[in-house]
Amino acid sequence: MSTDREHSTRRSHLIDLTPLRESAAFRTLWAGNAISGIGSQMTIVAVGLHIYQLTHSTFAVSLVGAFALVPMIFAGLYGGMLADAFDRRLILLLAAIVAWGSTITLALIAWTGVEITWPFYLLTTLNAVSATVMNTVRSAVLPRLLPARLMPAASALTGMSFGVMVTIGPALAGVLVATVGFGWTYTVDVVLFLTAFAGIFSLPKLAPDGDAQRPGLASLRSGIDFLRSAPNIRMTFIVDIIAMALGQPRVLFPAVGALVLGGGAVTVGVLTAAGAIGLLLCSLLSGRLGGVRWHGRAIRTSIIVYGAFIAGFGGVLLALSLGGFGPVSPTRANIPATIIASVMLAGAGAADNVSSIFRQTMLQVAVPDSMRGRLQGVFTVVVTGGPRVGDIYVGIVAAIGAIWLPPLLGGLAIIVILIFLTRLQRGLLRYDALAPSA
Repeated sequence: MSTDREHSTRRSHLIDLTPLRESAAFRTLWAGNAISGIGSQMTIVAVGLHIYQLTHSTFAVSLVGAFALVPMIFAGLYGGMLADAFDRRLILLLAAIVAWGSTITLALIAWTGVEITWPFYLLTTLNAVSATVMNTVRSAVLPRLLPARLMPAASALTGMSFGVMVTIGPALAGVLVATVGFGWTYTVDVVLFLTAFAGIFSLPKLAPDGDAQRPGLASLRSGIDFLRSAPNIRMTFIVDIIAMALGQPRVLFPAVGALVLGGGAVTVGVLTAAGAIGLLLCSLLSGRLGGVRWHGRAIRTSIIVYGAFIAGFGGVLLALSLGGFGPVSPTRANIPATIIASVMLAGAGAADNVSSIFRQTMLQVAVPDSMRGRLQGVFTVVVTGGPRVGDIYVGIVAAIGAIWLPPLLGGLAIIVILIFLTRLQRGLLRYDALAPSA
C-alpha cells in the first residue's frame, strides 16, 4: 500500500482525529452513535439471554436473527432510497424515534414481567430495521459534513467506535443482567440512546442534492443501473461478499470451545472478542491510512491478509485435531492454542477493518450524492447478507468434513480468488484517491 507525499503529510500511526476537530456536526454525530451503540449492543445480548431464560432453547434465541434478516435487507434498500429522496436529517430522526420506542417497550415488558416471546421477536425486528435505516442514512450523510481527504480518517473513527460498542456493550449486558436484571439493562439503553438524538439534532438540514427520485422500483432500478456502470464500486461489493462468505468462522466457536480448544463458554467469549479487539487496535493505529493513494490495491492486500489469518485459524484447529498442542479438556482450555487462535482472529479483524475503511471511503467519495443513499443501501445488504451466507457455508462444510476444514479451505480460497479477480478486473487496482472514479 503505497502513499503519495502530496496526498498526505501525516506521519503519526495513531488514529487521525482531524474529522472530530474540523466538524462539530460530525463530532456530535459520531459521539452519539458510539455511546448509543453501546446500549444497542447491550440490548442485543440481553434479549438473547431473556429469551433463553423464558424458553431454555438455543433455537428460540437463534430466531431473533432469522426473523430480522429479510426485513433488514429491505430496510437497507428502502432506507437508501429515502436518503436520496428526502432530508436525511429528518429520516435519521424518524428512524431513531422508532428504534427508541422499541427499546422503551422492551423495558416496559421486562418491568411488567411479560413471559411470552413473540413481543421480543417483533420489537427486536423493528429495532433492527430502524437501526439499518439509520446506519444507511448516516453513512450517506458523512460526505456532506467532511471533505473527501478526511473520509478515510472518518471511516477509521467509525470502525473504532464499532469496536468499542461490540467490546463494552456485551460485557456490560452480562454484568447488568446478572446483578440488576433485564428491566434495568433495557432502561440503561433507553437513557444512552438520548445521545443519538443529540447527534442528529446537531446536523444541518440535508435536503437532496439535485432532482430527487421518489422511493420505489424506478428509484431502485436507477441505483442498480448506476452500479452496473461503476466497476470499481461493484468490485468492492464482490470482494467483500467473497471474504465474508468464505471466511466467517463464528458459528464454529461453540463447537471449538467444547470439542477442540476446550474451555467451553469462556473460550467462545475469548474467540468472539478477539476479532473486535483486532478491529479496535487497527483503528487506533490507522493514522497513516489517510495517506494511502491506491485504495483498490489496499483493499486487495487487506482481504488477502484476512484470508491468510482465517486459514491460520483453521491451521490451529487442524494442529489440535492431530494432537499438536497436547490433550484437550472440555472444561479446561488449551492455553497456547487458544492464544494463537485468538491472535489469528484478531489479525483477521484488523485486516477486515482496513478493507472496510477503503471500501467505505470509495463509496462515499466516488459515488455522486444523488446516488449515495441507494448505493449505501446495497452496501448494507452486502454486509448483512455476506456473513449469513458464510454461516451456511461453514455449517455445510463442517458437517461433511471437519471443524478445521471451513476456515482453512475458505481462507485459502479467498487468497486465490482475490488474486484471480483483481488480475481479471484491473480497474480496481488503478483506483486513485486523487482522481476517484466509480
